[in-house]
Amino acid sequence: MRRVWAGALLVTAVLLSGCGDDGYEPSGPFRPLPEGAPPEVGPPPSSAPVPGRPAEPGAEQDAGDPNVVATGLAVPTGLALLPDGTAVVGERDTGRILQVFPDRSPARELMTVPGVDTAGDGGLLGLAVSPTYAEDGLLYAYLSTALDNRVVRFPIGGTPNAVLTGIPRGEVHNGGGLAFGIDGTLYVGTGDIGNPALATDPLSLAGKVLRIDVFGGPVGAGPVFTSGHRDVTAVCLGAEDRVFAADAAREGADELNALVEGGDYTGATGAVVEIPPGEDGLGGCAVLGDAVFLGALDGQRVHAVPVDEANMVAGELEEFLGGEYGRLRTVVADAQGALWITTSNRDGVGTPAEDDDKVLRINPPSAAGGSPL
Repeated sequence: MRRVWAGALLVTAVLLSGCGDDGYEPSGPFRPLPEGAPPEVGPPPSSAPVPGRPAEPGAEQDAGDPNVVATGLAVPTGLALLPDGTAVVGERDTGRILQVFPDRSPARELMTVPGVDTAGDGGLLGLAVSPTYAEDGLLYAYLSTALDNRVVRFPIGGTPNAVLTGIPRGEVHNGGGLAFGIDGTLYVGTGDIGNPALATDPLSLAGKVLRIDVFGGPVGAGPVFTSGHRDVTAVCLGAEDRVFAADAAREGADELNALVEGGDYTGATGAVVEIPPGEDGLGGCAVLGDAVFLGALDGQRVHAVPVDEANMVAGELEEFLGGEYGRLRTVVADAQGALWITTSNRDGVGTPAEDDDKVLRINPPSAAGGSPL
C-alpha cells in the first residue's frame, strides 16, 4: 500500500511542477543510478584513515582561528555527526560529502551524491546519520532532483537508494530538515514551494513535517506529522523527543515552532518565537541545555532561544557571532556541548572571504544551560 501511495504522490508532484506557477524549470531529467543492494561499504574504523583526499581548494584549517575546523567548502548545508565525534558535511551545489574533524585536520572528500538538481534553492539540503550506523554504515540525505525532493540513504561510497520520493519540488521553499528521534523515527521538513495552499492540503507532502521509519513507511496513520509550514529548513529534537522546527519565509518573520502531532502551523500559530526580517533567514536548529540555537543567513548570527517545559520563551533571547563569519546556516550540537555551524557565503547572496565557506565548532558564549529540553 505504501508503494502505491508514494507513486501517486510522485505523479502529483510532477503535475504540480509542470504547472509553472512557481517558475521552476528543471535543469534536466533525473537519471538515478540502478538501485538494489548497495555496495558493502561499512563505516570507517575510527582508528583507520578515511578514504578520499583533502577538499579543494583551501582545505587547510585557519591556523589563527580556533573556532574554524574546515575551510574552502562550497555552500555546506547538510551536517551530521558520526559516532567517532567527526562530522559529515554535504555541499548543496556540488553534492560532495566530506568528513570534517574537530581537531582541525584537513577535511576529506568521501563521495559525491549523484542526481542532485541545484536549480533555485534546491540541491543537497539535509543529512542525518542512521541510528544504527555502527551496524549499517548508512547516511540519509534530503535532496532535490529535477522531478521532486526526496530522501535517500547510502553507505559512504555507495549507491543512493530512495527512502521517500514525491515531495513537491519548486524554485523556492524546498525544505530540507532531517533529524532522527530517539526511537529511530525520521522527521523530514519540507517546504510549500512558494504555494501556501499546498501546506494545508492533506494530499500534498509540501509544507509539512513528515514522520517516517527508516524504510520510508509512515509512522502512524500517515506520514504527515504537522502541516501549515512555509519552508522547514531544519528539525531538531530535545529530551523525550520534543520536536522543534525552523520555518523560514520569503516575506515576513521566520519562526521557531514547537511541534505537536497533528498541528497546523499556518501563520504564527504555535510559534515559540518569531525572528523579524533582517535578523532571519533561518537555516539551522539545535537543542543544547535549555535553549534552541538557530542559524540565521540574513541575520548573520546565531540566536539562542531559552525555552521552558511548556515550550514558551523563558527569558531574554541572546545572539552571538553577529557579523563575524557572514551568513550562518546549519547548527548541530555535539555530545561535548559544542555547536557545529556552517557558513553560506558562496551561495550567490553572501560576500565570501578567500577561505569560505567554513565549518565552525564553538562552545556557545551563552547563559543558556541547565536541564536538557
